[in-house]
Amino acid sequence: MKGIILAGGNGTRLHPLTSALSKQLLPVYDKPMLYYPLSMLMLAGIREILVISDPVSLPSFERLLGDGEQWGLGFSYAEQQKPEGLAQAFLIGETFLAGEPACLILGDNIFFGHGLPEVMRRAAELKKGGRIFAYRVSNPSRYGVVTLDDTGRPLNLEEKPENPQSDFAVPGIYFYDATAVERAKSLKPSGRGELEITDLNRLYLERGELSVEVLGRGIAWLDAGTPVSLMQAASFVQTVQERQGLMISCPEEIAFRMGMIDRAALAALAGGMGANDYRDYLLRIVSDNS
Repeated sequence: MKGIILAGGNGTRLHPLTSALSKQLLPVYDKPMLYYPLSMLMLAGIREILVISDPVSLPSFERLLGDGEQWGLGFSYAEQQKPEGLAQAFLIGETFLAGEPACLILGDNIFFGHGLPEVMRRAAELKKGGRIFAYRVSNPSRYGVVTLDDTGRPLNLEEKPENPQSDFAVPGIYFYDATAVERAKSLKPSGRGELEITDLNRLYLERGELSVEVLGRGIAWLDAGTPVSLMQAASFVQTVQERQGLMISCPEEIAFRMGMIDRAALAALAGGMGANDYRDYLLRIVSDNS
């Protein structure tokens, strides 16, 4: 399975912070926002990743991530000339995907919690159909919403409904089989002029090929798309890291623990960072595993 990080959009809800900088390059406490969704793909075992962004921002992502070799990954990059819906990512990424299953994750979504790596790896084993997640929220009208029956099977999908039928929002990470591109091509723009990811999910639902996994109370999902949510996300990361002494969504650590790089490579990455807490954390990992 291949991965796509959609890091486009104008970030207008974060202006003026995003007037000259892509939202997904903003810091969430001690790391660029993009590191958090990237880490989810890594935890799923996905090593070939396409980053999609606007033409102005894309070179900045390339400077940040490089070709991915330092983490045992392979990065590709593609321009989104104009943001026209989340499902547009599959049209842009058609050549990259080359007929393989895909995981799409939004560049401003942050996940953390017990059992999350297992959830991601299980979803990445998908061969047929689509897999989305459900997360109970207090304000479902802000999101895509899924309604489930008593057995957890999806009954209905809505995009930012005024009167939602359910409290379960659909977080910004989606797993699909190899038919996702062709299905995305069949979509028509919504009233907002966008190719809606909810409409793509609905195509899978209508054929009985959509499964939903509920993310329980032990998992946190944060959307860092507004000044308040960005601040809350940074505070959450800081609190957890200081309490546990462990980093959230550290690509270098994940690459090492998943066998994508060895201890010497991790030490080399740390040695090139200069004197800072991030380097010291990586060196502690190197020392603990010597």
